[in-house]
Amino acid sequence: MIHKWRNFFCGILLLVFLCLQVRPVYAEETEISDVCAPGYVLMEAETGTVICQKEKDVRRSPASVTKVMTLLLIFDHLENGSLKLEDKVITSAYAKSMGGSQVFLEEGEEQTVETMIKCIVIASGNDASVAMAEHISGNEQDFVKEMNERAEGLGMKNTHFEDCCGLTDSDGHYTSAYDIALMSRELINKYPQVLKYSSVWMDTILHITRQGTKEFGLSNTNRLLRSYEGCVGLKTGSTSKAKFCLSAVAQRNDITMIAVVMAAPDSKTRVKDASILLDQGFSKCFLYKDETPEKLPDIPVKKGKQKTVSLCYEKPFRYLSTDGTVLENIQKKRNLPDSIQAPVKKGQKAGELIYSQDRKEIGRVSILYGEDVQKAGYLDCLKEIMGLFCV
Repeated sequence: MIHKWRNFFCGILLLVFLCLQVRPVYAEETEISDVCAPGYVLMEAETGTVICQKEKDVRRSPASVTKVMTLLLIFDHLENGSLKLEDKVITSAYAKSMGGSQVFLEEGEEQTVETMIKCIVIASGNDASVAMAEHISGNEQDFVKEMNERAEGLGMKNTHFEDCCGLTDSDGHYTSAYDIALMSRELINKYPQVLKYSSVWMDTILHITRQGTKEFGLSNTNRLLRSYEGCVGLKTGSTSKAKFCLSAVAQRNDITMIAVVMAAPDSKTRVKDASILLDQGFSKCFLYKDETPEKLPDIPVKKGKQKTVSLCYEKPFRYLSTDGTVLENIQKKRNLPDSIQAPVKKGQKAGELIYSQDRKEIGRVSILYGEDVQKAGYLDCLKEIMGLFCV
């Protein structure tokens, strides 16, 4: 009998032990327990690393966070030259009719592209978003088609847009926290100038219509700008279906974080959740930059028109730790050939500088030849021989 009970208790203890061993332990579980939103993602912008997440791929209504994609397309067109900041945009009757957040553009009113960007980024103007969509693509439907194509190109697998401003509550208009992070990352990395607009707390525009000229104030819908150190954007959104959403961007010590919150119950919770996520990111990420890379030697050239060739680094070395590892005592190892045979092409890879910490490689940067060296011809060899005799 005692033997049976002993076996029973041993079995229970073994089961508990195995459960504790099998269950994965994530640092994020305890550190973000105060986040209330049902869906969120914290992403480091440079590497795209997801530091923590909950229901990142669940499809939800994004409300005005939709405008991140609208802005991305606007800046795409600015880059390819089909659009200029000083171009005039005429507001249509349809654009004027947009409800929700707006800047009260009148039918026939003209504003520059740059002013429209301010209206979209700062005041979340639905009317300005539609006016820009019509200006670029002729109508909103064709612009939305371009939005979906761009989303597909970014790998946004859980996204489908039906309008350019997020005003609709259609079940066919959806995205996920992870997809919002993807398009936010693309926008701020490819077009960092957008942060010049998204970091503005208040601004003004001029309405010039038949009724006269009137100043209109723009107030940023992103309250995190006032409450979180380093916050520089990006976009808020809220409808009865979407509840309260936010794609927040913050920068500290040359590190950029993107915190996406979806379906928070209210505006204050949205801001609080984003703050908790950003704090988590900045506490876990450390950046190493090689500010003083070692000077590179010249490499001897065999059978070349010159005796040596110079070297240069392909780019400065940067490494971002996203798991809380403090980057100290970094070791460097240089791999270079003893010599090179001509011809040598500028930009050709010569070797590498390898970086490691505690004998574990963290990255490497290519070392390139800094100039062309042509192969020596018969006359070059003759001149060299003659030079030896003339000394």
